[in-house]
Amino acid sequence: MNAASPSLPKIAITMGDPYGIGPEIVVKAVAHAEVKRACQPIVIGTKDILEQAAEIVGGEISCPVIEPDIPLALELNCFGTISAVAGTAAFAYIKKAVSLALAGDVDAVTTAPIHKEAINLSGYHFSGHTEILAALTATESVSMMLVCGQMRVAHVTTHIALEDVPSRITQSRVTEVIGLFHQALLDLGINWPKIAVAALNPHSGEGGLFGRQEIETITPAIASAVKRGYHVEGPIPPDTVFVKMLAGHYDGVVAMYHDQGHIPVKLLGFTVDPTTGSFRSVAGVNVTLGLPIIRTSVDHGTAFDIAGTGKANEQSMVDAILMAATMAGHRR
Repeated sequence: MNAASPSLPKIAITMGDPYGIGPEIVVKAVAHAEVKRACQPIVIGTKDILEQAAEIVGGEISCPVIEPDIPLALELNCFGTISAVAGTAAFAYIKKAVSLALAGDVDAVTTAPIHKEAINLSGYHFSGHTEILAALTATESVSMMLVCGQMRVAHVTTHIALEDVPSRITQSRVTEVIGLFHQALLDLGINWPKIAVAALNPHSGEGGLFGRQEIETITPAIASAVKRGYHVEGPIPPDTVFVKMLAGHYDGVVAMYHDQGHIPVKLLGFTVDPTTGSFRSVAGVNVTLGLPIIRTSVDHGTAFDIAGTGKANEQSMVDAILMAATMAGHRR
């Protein structure tokens, strides 16, 4: 194995839930030639689990491994098990990677999937990676961005009940997400980002007939962002705005809630063989905006049903590592 150039960004890659597909996709991803050309990958995980994953996929651990600072009582061959011990381990990997990034020892963090129930069983009461990272970095305001090719979507709200969404869509929050999104697009090398803001209601509320959030909250937020110098348009009906982005009208879309933004990205990035039901590709990257560090992640879950089989597709992990390297390069 050729040593990576010391000028390349260092990316800390967490192993995710040790009993999910995280170890397998990490081992596969760091072996890709394009990953080695783009960065210096460093895996944060448990060596025994990674060695088992390497054996399963018929590969090797082709980069340095750093284990967390606490002892972990993990067992081999526990694939697909929801476990408090696994939740403790997954949290420890994230915490170690974040500490390295905050100290400047790595340039970015890329995370494999965690299991939310396992995390909570371990005593860490968070609804997902985004909330964990915000707590570990003492960050008050964050947003989730999903990317698949030319599809880039930032979210005003994410892991909350649908009935709570309207009350969380405030003028200040929408304006804040536009600003975070603008900076993220600059980090991706887009010099003058064109941002569209999706409406909450059908037909953008139809002049208030289907809801007044567009009139009272979203439109004023867009006007405020424009005054700050951002190139923003909207609110645009959500059933057309994503098509317009793919047509090149916009560089990104601000979505109002989780599924409004996730569904179009996953329809674009996930393809399935209809004859077998197996995934042909699982593409897409999750980026946390607003943190003092760069963090990217896969756009899928732990896939307990196929953990340990070697079948897991690593493309989303490869994409996430490459995006972290790109963003780190632009930040430099």
